[in-house]
Amino acid sequence: MRRVLWVLAFIVGGFFIFRALMEPFVIDFGDPSSYESDWGGPTLFGVLLVHMGPGVLAAILLVYAVRRSRRRRAVEQTIGE
Repeated sequence: MRRVLWVLAFIVGGFFIFRALMEPFVIDFGDPSSYESDWGGPTLFGVLLVHMGPGVLAAILLVYAVRRSRRRRAVEQTIGE
C-alpha cells in the first residue's frame, strides 16, 4: 500500500512540476490579454503564483520525502547489522 501511495505522489507531483516548468513558455509576458482571464489573473504575479506555486511546493515536498526515506533506510540498515 505504501508503494502505491509513493507512485501516486510522484505522478501527481510530477504533473504539477511539469506544469510549473511549462507555464513560462505558454503565456506571453508582453501581452496581458493572454493571461488576464486565467486563474490568478489579471496580474502576472497572480497567474504565476497559481500556476507555478503547486509545482514548486510539490518539488520541495518530493525532495524532502525522498531524503527522509533514504535517511530512514540508512538508520534501519545500521540498526539491523
